[in-house]
Amino acid sequence: MRRCPLSRAAAAALARRVLAAEGVRHAALSVTFVGRRRIRSLNRRYLGHDRETDVIAFALAGAPGPLVGDVYCAPEIAARAARRFGVPVREELRRLVVHGVLHVLGYDHPAGERRTGSGMWKRQERLLRGGGGAR
Repeated sequence: MRRCPLSRAAAAALARRVLAAEGVRHAALSVTFVGRRRIRSLNRRYLGHDRETDVIAFALAGAPGPLVGDVYCAPEIAARAARRFGVPVREELRRLVVHGVLHVLGYDHPAGERRTGSGMWKRQERLLRGGGGAR
C-alpha cells in the first residue's frame, strides 16, 4: 500500500475526539502509520510476539501531567482485515486509531474472538459511530 487512505489530519482529529470523549484535556499522543516489517519488529521487540499485527499502542504509565502515548497502525494489515470484513480500508484504519487510543488510555480486551464482546470493543464502536458521550 503506497498511500495511506486515512490522512494525518483525519487521524489526529479522530484521536482528539476520542481523548475529549474520555475527558482527557491534556495529552501528548502520536499516531504513526508503519509498514508490515516495522509493526512486526515493534511487536517482537516490545510485546514478544514475532508476527504482524494491525495496531500497537504504548502509554507512558504513571507519568504526572498530561497523558503521553504512541499508537502505531499498519495500513497493509488493515487493508487485509478490511477485505475480510467487507469494509472500506479507511473505516478499518479509523477503527485502529480509536482502538490504539483506547489502549493508551488503559482499556484492554480479551484475546481472540471474545474481544468483540468486551467493554473496550463496545466503547470503540460507539466512538466510531460518533456517539462518544459518557462511558
